[in-house]
Amino acid sequence: MAAAGAGRLRRAASALLLRSPRLPARELSAPARLYHKKVVDHYENPRNVGSLDKTSKNVGTGLVGAPACGDVMKLQIQVDEKGKIVDARFKTFGCGSAIASSSLATEWVKGKTVEEALTIKNTDIAKELCLPPVKLHCSMLAEDAIKAALADYKLKQESKKGEAEKE
Repeated sequence: MAAAGAGRLRRAASALLLRSPRLPARELSAPARLYHKKVVDHYENPRNVGSLDKTSKNVGTGLVGAPACGDVMKLQIQVDEKGKIVDARFKTFGCGSAIASSSLATEWVKGKTVEEALTIKNTDIAKELCLPPVKLHCSMLAEDAIKAALADYKLKQESKKGEAEKE
């Protein structure tokens, strides 16, 4: 019972933090000062927020979550006919590190081939954002979201080939 109350309190606090006005860096609250400036930058100015058409054959969608902390991440990629990722979007419900990891992941996958995007590792994301060990799961979510989006895209391509062969 106490755990459920703590979970509700945490969700309410997160919602309050997400709705509160952003303060200039020199006026950040104590918890915000604990984040590295790269995390704060991606949190305050997230890149590529939004959605792509999930029904499109050239769009792959990855939806992953971490039950332990409640973070949920949706990452989508759009791939051209040459196999190059031309666009990426994300929507994340989670802490600043999860949002920053998603934002950075979308920046990194753009311009890469599907195979190149598979080489992006959570350790690279964590290193770039200077994530502390307690926040490494956020970078793992981003890597998992990339892999899930790529797997969805590949699955759509296989079904597309199957339909073409039937004709």
